[in-house]
Amino acid sequence: MTWYDWLIIVIPVLFVFYMGIYTRRYLRDVTAFLSAGRVCGRYVISVGNIASALSIIGLLAYVEIHYKTGFALSFWQSVTMPISVLLGLYGYCTYRFRETKAQSIGQFFEMRYSRKFRVFAAGLRSLSEMLANMIMPALAARFFMYFLDLPKKFTLCGIEFGTFNTIMVVVLIAAISIICMGGSLAIIVTDTIQGFICYPLMALFAIFILCKFSWSNEIMPVLSNRVAGENFLNPYDISRLRDFNYFALLVSVFGLFMHRSSWTGAGGRSSAAKTPHEQKMAALLGTWRNAMHNVFYVLLAVALLAFMNHASFAPQASKIRVKLTEQIANDIVADPAVRQKIIADVSSMGPQTADKPLSEKVNIDTRYLNKIRQDLSAVKDRSQGKRNSLFQQFRTLYHQQMLPVTLRNMLPAGMLGLFCLLMILAMVSTDDSRIFSATITLSQDVILPFIKKDLTQRQHMWLLRIVAIGIGVFFFLGSSYMAQLDYIQMYMTLVTSMWLGGCGPVIVFGLYSRFGTTLGAWASLLSGMFMATVGVLIQRNWADYVYPWLAVNDWADSVGAFLETVSRPFNPIVVWKMDAVKCPINSYEWYFITMIVSLVLYIGFSRLSMKEPFNLERMLHRGKYALDGERQITSRWTWRNLYNKLIGITPEYSFWDKVIAWSYFGYSMVYRFFGSFIVVLIWNLFDPWPLEWWGYYFLVVFLIVPGIMAAFTGVWFGICGTLDLRDMFRALETRISNPLDNGRVEGNMSLADKAQLEAIDRNTGKDQSAK
Repeated sequence: MTWYDWLIIVIPVLFVFYMGIYTRRYLRDVTAFLSAGRVCGRYVISVGNIASALSIIGLLAYVEIHYKTGFALSFWQSVTMPISVLLGLYGYCTYRFRETKAQSIGQFFEMRYSRKFRVFAAGLRSLSEMLANMIMPALAARFFMYFLDLPKKFTLCGIEFGTFNTIMVVVLIAAISIICMGGSLAIIVTDTIQGFICYPLMALFAIFILCKFSWSNEIMPVLSNRVAGENFLNPYDISRLRDFNYFALLVSVFGLFMHRSSWTGAGGRSSAAKTPHEQKMAALLGTWRNAMHNVFYVLLAVALLAFMNHASFAPQASKIRVKLTEQIANDIVADPAVRQKIIADVSSMGPQTADKPLSEKVNIDTRYLNKIRQDLSAVKDRSQGKRNSLFQQFRTLYHQQMLPVTLRNMLPAGMLGLFCLLMILAMVSTDDSRIFSATITLSQDVILPFIKKDLTQRQHMWLLRIVAIGIGVFFFLGSSYMAQLDYIQMYMTLVTSMWLGGCGPVIVFGLYSRFGTTLGAWASLLSGMFMATVGVLIQRNWADYVYPWLAVNDWADSVGAFLETVSRPFNPIVVWKMDAVKCPINSYEWYFITMIVSLVLYIGFSRLSMKEPFNLERMLHRGKYALDGERQITSRWTWRNLYNKLIGITPEYSFWDKVIAWSYFGYSMVYRFFGSFIVVLIWNLFDPWPLEWWGYYFLVVFLIVPGIMAAFTGVWFGICGTLDLRDMFRALETRISNPLDNGRVEGNMSLADKAQLEAIDRNTGKDQSAK
């Protein structure tokens, strides 16, 4: 990179950190640290989410999946559109959680179940979250090492340092520094600034890719050149896709209902809005906010596919694969002789082109990987299981780091610096948000319940800072010693299922049912945790220990036959076939089984142990329990307001709120669901489209229309986000000048609120006694 590339990076990053330091002047109390004082408008939250939604781990996961499976499944994912729209319009889970005034998910659990359950559940959530996110520093470090072609080690002042560990330390220090500056307040402000920077950068790279590659001459031929059953464009021809297929779609639909609020309530944007209605509107704006983000991810994936598989780019693609193989070999292969043989063999292969339709098992990349696997079999002092594990790690890094190496060879000077800036901002905004989420849960729901003495505001904020630093150390150690052997998305799904496997019924029925009990909650959470832990251990140690143990005891064939028999009724969507390298049951399948078991146990144990219905009105502060005054959130059904009621519009909506809601409904339901899905679905039932039509359908529906919408959204969010940020600072100035009323903050659950609720309970008891 040139000197001006580095200048492009340094100046915006310094400005972001300056804004983080600036927020310290508004740190008056713990509420500002936890929830930014609950003064944020919808556009500040939405613009900040632009940056936090863009992440290195998310980009690598998306490209890794779609490079191998294409985009045909995206057509069927449209079935989730009406569900997501209605859940967003009705504020499913998010509105009720905000009504509880809980500042963390654990506080809600204590309100609904018990304090012991709060501590355990919060600890489990934090552990699951940290295990899933601890690979982020490692992925970021490797991304920058491969993107910038950095050496494995460097010398500074006569001392040798490992580049990988050094980058991880810098990444974590940057994220934790923002947290320590101002907690949620600093995160929201810096994420909003980063959102203003990231949006035009994503638009610039989208234009660059569209100008560099010809859709009809380069992208379409690559996407079309697939075997039957693994089509990258035709959604009716994907029956042979294995990991990301119809079953994965089914799991996603089920998860929409069960996990709408499973990660909410940990401070930050999830509880920073001025009112529940403002939080709901921020969620609605997510559709517009994500337009540019989706276009950017899709274009990077198709650019990688075209550059690495089209005959026009074969010489450059060959050099990239050789360089990529060399970097991975130097990174993980300890035997010098084997390492040199791998590099020499790959270099001798020369440019490769597709002479027949490609598949997941037979393609240009598998030619290189099969040769690498043969060379790794010569590694000494390792069992066959260890060699299989080493190849699995090599293959994972090969697919994950192909993107940064390709971009380094594809982007011109200047744009290299801009892309590096974009990734740095994406890395910082994601890392600080996820570290802070785990920090809030651990501090508020695991540590504080055991502290008998009330902490001062200063002590409380320092506790949060110390916990954030501890989580950073955990992330560093996890990234240093954890080898990620599967798809990023599969790893994240399996690890988070320790929490997600059993928490869905606990939260959903906790907010909406009167029959849920503490015993049912324990049964659901413990079963999910146990099953997910077993799945993690089996998948993580499959190639090293589990399969070799089965083979040594002559059980591999019998277990394989049993798995094939069980999965046969669900073929070809679910296929459990014995493999020496990878566990036959993938993460989505294990996750779905876990969710079903925990749901059944929650309902069963709750029904058996329920003594009396739970008082939802008290928890939601409705009716006589309303602490901020009675709110008119419901209205009668009439023919005049029928359409408004159907899409969740309530008397709280202003005129412009209704415009946003109807626009959201029109785009998502009328255009995307009915126009782009139902009409096309019916058409193809009677007259199937040729493959070329599907290519142009994909271009229009997933790139052109969202691109136009993203251009409009950029201007809209830029203006409104700036005004919202100004109003937020004004509200913070007001909080500084006005003393708090006995610790009471509008919308927060404080000691004064609890005392008022207890008084209402006493009066209610007297009334019932009199009757």
